[in-house]
Amino acid sequence: MKKMGTMKMVLCLMLAVTVLSACGDNKSEGDSKRKTIVMGTSADFPPYEFHKVVDGKDQVVGFDIEIAKQIAADMDANLEIKDMNFESLLGELSTGRIDMVISGMTPKEERKLQVDFSNNYYKAEQAVVVREADKEKYNTMKALEGASFGIQNSSIQEDIAKTIPGAKITGLSKISDIIMQLNSGRVDVSIMEKPVAEAYIKNVKGLVITDAVPVNEEDGYAIGVKKGNKELVKQINTTLDRLKSENKIEQFVSEASELSTK
Repeated sequence: MKKMGTMKMVLCLMLAVTVLSACGDNKSEGDSKRKTIVMGTSADFPPYEFHKVVDGKDQVVGFDIEIAKQIAADMDANLEIKDMNFESLLGELSTGRIDMVISGMTPKEERKLQVDFSNNYYKAEQAVVVREADKEKYNTMKALEGASFGIQNSSIQEDIAKTIPGAKITGLSKISDIIMQLNSGRVDVSIMEKPVAEAYIKNVKGLVITDAVPVNEEDGYAIGVKKGNKELVKQINTTLDRLKSENKIEQFVSEASELSTK
């Protein structure tokens, strides 16, 4: 009887070890199966999204990135960021290679034909950037007529430039390339988001914002998702509503603007 009791005890211990081991395996498997949401962006647009060396590593940071982190957290998902040219974003979204676009994008009507958008999360003014010596020369929208422009491809700024009589437009993929064109004298003017322009002129000598103020009715920004993905739009809007109610977006803008000038 004593031997049988000992054998039963051993069997029970073995069973307990097996169950605990299985629980550990399930937890590991659950972590590995945590969903990932992929964000597409064009990371040359401070303070929205830009590259910065943090703790010795090149990272994509900015207030759009902070919003994306919040969306992923609310979905209990990992966040993956893909940096690409701005004009490639909607194509990548339509093919399913990315799940959402957060890149200072305006939900224009022609874009709505391709993808769905969240509610607007931010609205910024536009600014005219020129070389310091040309600040007075291009201080009104009328003075911009006939000037040569460096403009980001497929952007709202491109639409604005096209409305200016005689504008000679050079389309470029990256804001950094536009800055180089301005500094080298290959173009006279650029139109940028005011927060973006302010971030660049703090770091690049010889460029200024003029008194000319471009006006556009579509200055709000929204998050793009694949056409028909209503559930993701709903989840994103829920997070945006929370962030707005907590005044987090303005906080993210302020923090990212400060970081972009360091």
